[in-house]
Amino acid sequence: MSSSQTYRSTRSEVPESKSFEYAVIRGLAKDGGLFVPSQIPHVPSDFLTSWSNLSFQELAFNVMRLYISKDEVSDSDLKELISRSYSKFRSADITPLVRIDSKNNLHLLELFHGPTYAFKDVALQFLGNLFEYFLAKRNSKKSANDPSRDHITVVGATSGDTGSAAIYGLRNKKDVSVFILYPTGRVSPLQEQQMTTVQDKNIHTLSVKGTFDDCQSLVKQVFNDVDFNNKHHIGAVNSINWARILAQITYYFHGYFQLVRKLPESERKDLKVKFVVPSGNFGDILAGYYAEQMGLPVEKLVVATNENDILNRFLRTGTYDKAPVKATYSPAMDICVSSNFERFLWYMVRDTVAKKDDNKAGSILSSFMSELSKEGVFKVSPETLKLAQCLLASGSVTDEETVSTIRSTYQETSNNYILDPHSAVGITTAEKTIAEDGEESGINYISLSTAHPAKFSDVVNKALGDIKGYSFENDVLPEELEKLASLPKKIREIGKPELSVVEEAIEEELSSE
Repeated sequence: MSSSQTYRSTRSEVPESKSFEYAVIRGLAKDGGLFVPSQIPHVPSDFLTSWSNLSFQELAFNVMRLYISKDEVSDSDLKELISRSYSKFRSADITPLVRIDSKNNLHLLELFHGPTYAFKDVALQFLGNLFEYFLAKRNSKKSANDPSRDHITVVGATSGDTGSAAIYGLRNKKDVSVFILYPTGRVSPLQEQQMTTVQDKNIHTLSVKGTFDDCQSLVKQVFNDVDFNNKHHIGAVNSINWARILAQITYYFHGYFQLVRKLPESERKDLKVKFVVPSGNFGDILAGYYAEQMGLPVEKLVVATNENDILNRFLRTGTYDKAPVKATYSPAMDICVSSNFERFLWYMVRDTVAKKDDNKAGSILSSFMSELSKEGVFKVSPETLKLAQCLLASGSVTDEETVSTIRSTYQETSNNYILDPHSAVGITTAEKTIAEDGEESGINYISLSTAHPAKFSDVVNKALGDIKGYSFENDVLPEELEKLASLPKKIREIGKPELSVVEEAIEEELSSE
């Protein structure tokens, strides 16, 4: 399968066949679409037994091998890339599964054991090494001062965790410059410290006066500026980059097999699992869709949104309608345009109204995105909505519920488990789903935990601050993160969310590297 795997844009109306390297380095297609694989590969027929005891790294190799041609990355090179990418994780399991013991069938997949304490590390450590790998191949016969050396200028937007994960994945990488845009005052203080205290010459943080959606829009505008892109070779680290999604597929398989190993033998047969995923930009749950389509037995994927609930509203009405973003206690999910939803929607359209025609699906998606840009809304057909509803359920969680869940989970678990607010959105939605399904459903629930609670001190302390014996410094804050507050910062402020202002800043910073 891997030898024939190629990639195409979600908005292309003509046949396309791009390499994995092209999709990774380019990030966003020239027509503004996102790259999807030419076909979703299937796992081996015996994978439930042959993969059941593999490590995270071994699973990652098996999954990625299906999507990357051996002509582009050999087996030995891919294994080395994977080994290096996960060597700095604090857990031997990389993404360990723990049980919320106040509920017999509720489990939490901890994705925050990487260098920046967020789930983005799982993908961005790998993506950083991929960039370095492909650039080294391209520049292998060029001297350090050769003006023809290939160089990537990575431009990304963050609502909190992507920025620091990208920075830690790309710091000091040869022939890579990094620019991370984040909304001023709309990321947590610790998240800002993680990004802005990195002093490497190739790292640049741009604090933009606006929202995350403003930052995300600016990144797309930079990509679509042909002259600027040709000059600086813009690359993507946001989850619009296919390699981000690819790396995240692994932890669905890993979570499933960890659950199997934890259950009594009598409960392993005909295992039913629902994955509950806190969702903002939709990349995390999209990886679950690919895992399910590859053959992982998933009962349902559940989209957990906060009060910015565009995805929840779409799955109830079929109308994708932008609304003003409100600031919530789970800021990484404060998004009104979920970029990765375009990939999912491409499959839903292709398999319904486009009648399996990839090019027709591209045409329809292109018109949807044009409507969204001009009118702020589009509506899908009843058939398309019905298919989406077969695959996804959803729920919306308020700030008050988020705080309540952090508190109740701490009080009701034997180990006083502390959730970050995004993980609390997931657990709240999981508990609602359990209530709807009924205690006798026989379903197990895996909720994804996306960040360490230390990154959101204000909300965690609001929930737990008055509980006797609780201490943020002793119970939550790792020493490594505590030290950040005393380090010098490197920030460039962008007063207006305008393309010309951002491009001027990028030019000036590049000239000073």
